[in-house]
Amino acid sequence: MITLHKIRMIAIAAVCLLILIIIFQNTQTVETRLLFLTVSMPRALLLIITFVAGFASGTLFVSGLLKRPKKTKGKIHDNES
Repeated sequence: MITLHKIRMIAIAAVCLLILIIIFQNTQTVETRLLFLTVSMPRALLLIITFVAGFASGTLFVSGLLKRPKKTKGKIHDNES
């Protein structure tokens, strides 16, 4: 019988293999322009940077949503002193 641990290890190995395939197939150098700066880098590096930036911004957005004070019905908060 396959345990949850074995399924998790197989999934991690499959994702790592997929990441390696993507990296090795995208080794061509591309030029990226950001405002006045032009940078040459491998396409795989650009993909990684884009992924990390998207993950970080999504994490910050969700954490901001979760830390909002919850509205309470019928209570008025007076923060002025």
